[in-house]
Amino acid sequence: MALRNIFKEGEPILRRKARVVEKIDDRLLTLLDDMRETMIKADGVGLAAPQVGVSKRAVIIKPDPDSDEIIELINPVVSEKTGVQVAVEGCLSVDPSKNCKIARPNRLKVEYTDRDGNFHSEYAVGFKARVICHETDHLDGILFIDREYKK
Repeated sequence: MALRNIFKEGEPILRRKARVVEKIDDRLLTLLDDMRETMIKADGVGLAAPQVGVSKRAVIIKPDPDSDEIIELINPVVSEKTGVQVAVEGCLSVDPSKNCKIARPNRLKVEYTDRDGNFHSEYAVGFKARVICHETDHLDGILFIDREYKK
């Protein structure tokens, strides 16, 4: 595993739609391992491949900040968004002075593939749902500051 550089706001890759992962190979597994190491070192709760300069639809999340569990989502698709939660968000790719309130669904359904090629379909609520939305936004070139809650 190796630490990767985290790309910052202004880097073009952060504004591009990431490419679908066509196959799970050693390069992708190395990327996921490196993303894990990089996220932990940066004290983050999520990281998307474009944040480390790779245009692939892959994210990792820490669904509970008080746990060591990390989930890898390859080609995640979010659906069935319900409810609203508003909270302050930050991002490893954005200056901490820009943290702001963001409205996200309180509950969602996410479908994804894991590193072993297994398909998952599950519901997420609360913080986990927030992190999934934040990270999957990165895959579409969206930063949280684009969604600032103005109410």
